[in-house]
Amino acid sequence: MIVVATSAVNDCLYCVVAHGAILRIYEKAPLVADQVAVNHRKADISPRQKAMLNFALKVCSDAGRVDDTDFSALHAHSFDDEDIWDIAAITAFFGLSNHMMANVISIRPNDEFI
Repeated sequence: MIVVATSAVNDCLYCVVAHGAILRIYEKAPLVADQVAVNHRKADISPRQKAMLNFALKVCSDAGRVDDTDFSALHAHSFDDEDIWDIAAITAFFGLSNHMMANVISIRPNDEFI
């Protein structure tokens, strides 16, 4: 979910399509991947998942404004500090990957993912 949501913000078609295909398989709900890519706040996901994606998108788009209130919001949904680190690390790693793949080398999604 993190990769799909943040890749959409980063305009990385490859990752939205490829990781969206994986999300469809894991969630067993084909529409969820598209909902997460377009607007996770209205997606058919749990409040905990929405909190995770709220944080990931803030790290993706406005990391300089991450503060203790963001951590408290995640703690309220049973995320521990290691979980929070993982969310941020996944977001940061795919930010780099998205920018390289989408903007520098323009990788297109594999046909089997579409």
